[in-house]
Amino acid sequence: MNEKIENYLHSLIPPREGLFAEIEQYAKDGKVPIMEPEGIEALLQIIRLSTPKAILEVGTAIGYSALRMAEAAPGAKIVTIERDQERIDKAKEYIQKAGKQDQIILLEGDALETAGLVKEHSPFDAIFIDAAKGQYGRFFELYEVFLQSNGIIVTDNVLFKGLVAEEEAAIEPKRIRSLVRKIKKYNAWVMAHPNYDTVILPIGDGVAISKHKGERV
Repeated sequence: MNEKIENYLHSLIPPREGLFAEIEQYAKDGKVPIMEPEGIEALLQIIRLSTPKAILEVGTAIGYSALRMAEAAPGAKIVTIERDQERIDKAKEYIQKAGKQDQIILLEGDALETAGLVKEHSPFDAIFIDAAKGQYGRFFELYEVFLQSNGIIVTDNVLFKGLVAEEEAAIEPKRIRSLVRKIKKYNAWVMAHPNYDTVILPIGDGVAISKHKGERV
């Protein structure tokens, strides 16, 4: 997106206060990846419009997006997965501080290995994927089976700072080039998925919104 327009849109978003401002500052100081302001505003609007009763989040980090979703959908149950112990501890602290421990269920473990635990809390009306980018396709396939017909899956970071539009050979280091290739593969795959209608919005770091077509095979 044009940088001037992006800065303009950013300026329109009201500053967060209280606990949310505290979490954002902690994330900034500790270089903990949390969703960009424009991206999370888009996510929250999708949540408000779809009014889900149950949400699954793949990638808790320090609990920021789970808490924002809890505020946007106060009646929804939110199940969120995280494997990093330091982030788990911080997420628990913030969830407790917000008084949302009855609404947000934090599952500890690798999201590639927790499907059995997640199933106990299914089905879900919405799924938010914001974990290891190289595993997006596997996360999608693993957890979409727990999604209600007509449910929504939102995936963050699908434009990866614009690198998906660059020539791969020019991207350095090779590790980043490989990650970009995986994200591009995911984008092409999800856009062509026979059971979902998907749109990618150039907001924040790129947000993919996939809506189930409503026909379970």
